[in-house]
Amino acid sequence: MSVSACVYVANSDSQDLSVFLLHGDGSLAATGTVPVQRPAVTGRSLVLATSPDLAFLYAGYAMGGTHPAIATFALDPRSGFPTPLASTPIADSVAYIATDREGKFLLCASYAGDKVMVSPIGSDGIVAQTQEIVASAPKAHCILTDPSNRHALHTSLGGDLIYQHRFSAATGVLTANDPPSVAVEHGAGPRFICFSGDARFVYVNCELDGSIRVFPYDVARGVLGLCVQVASALPPAFTGKIWAADLHLTPDGRFLYACERTSSTLSAFAVDRVTGLLTRMSTDVTTRQPRAFDIDPSGRFLVCSGQLGNSVIVYAIDHEDGHLSALGEYPVGRNPTWVTMIPLAG
Repeated sequence: MSVSACVYVANSDSQDLSVFLLHGDGSLAATGTVPVQRPAVTGRSLVLATSPDLAFLYAGYAMGGTHPAIATFALDPRSGFPTPLASTPIADSVAYIATDREGKFLLCASYAGDKVMVSPIGSDGIVAQTQEIVASAPKAHCILTDPSNRHALHTSLGGDLIYQHRFSAATGVLTANDPPSVAVEHGAGPRFICFSGDARFVYVNCELDGSIRVFPYDVARGVLGLCVQVASALPPAFTGKIWAADLHLTPDGRFLYACERTSSTLSAFAVDRVTGLLTRMSTDVTTRQPRAFDIDPSGRFLVCSGQLGNSVIVYAIDHEDGHLSALGEYPVGRNPTWVTMIPLAG
């Protein structure tokens, strides 16, 4: 049976990676469990990022809450299996990590430390110690460079702000843009950022009100326009504490998905690629307390992890209408908090 991707699930309480092969029929085959730290220190999220060339995997973690670090893994080009290379101390704990578009720098958001950070990545793929620190309003939650790699956006959940920076791909330096930030409604809690493939739109999910906000994006200036839509990732007739988590676009940009932890749901939206606007299609109950999911590079499958289910569910994505069909559920480690996938040949 053909293999289309390798799947990595980061498990915070067991401090390890569950590694799977994703087959062409949507089934998963476990290939191993890789420790991130031993002995495991629980209570902090374990987050992942891959290098643009897919040769390296990075994991952000904290040892005892006082010694944050980035683990670098080399990825086997055929199987995708990770081999540990190094662990590098960084300036603060992280809730989100991503490389810049050239893979020369690792960008980190520190929720506990109210800052974003930049670390160089060596020619050997190993992350170096933090070289750039930019303070933010409380609870920094995400940072990404835009597709041009000349600008970066990052969020403050506690400050209800989306920061706008110029980014130097040569030095990794962040410089405040004009304007330096965009505010959302008080109490919304902006969390994660997703760029459309053509960089004409930015989607931001808000953890505390369950909204998904659609912004036009000026890639030449690196700034957001006025919000053109506030959609909701909440299921109909929802009651309870809102706790939105993750969002992703399919590679072709036609569909967007978002998860909410209290209701344990995944919501699907059709995307108008001319206007950027979202139309809700469906909401499905998924594995318990879904904090993270990812879409495979072919756009055919979605893998969602549940923090309380200690499992992932694989869904087929209907190519015509984007609806999800559950294919199978698989056990992982304790408290899965991140899912990422890379394509494999063959």
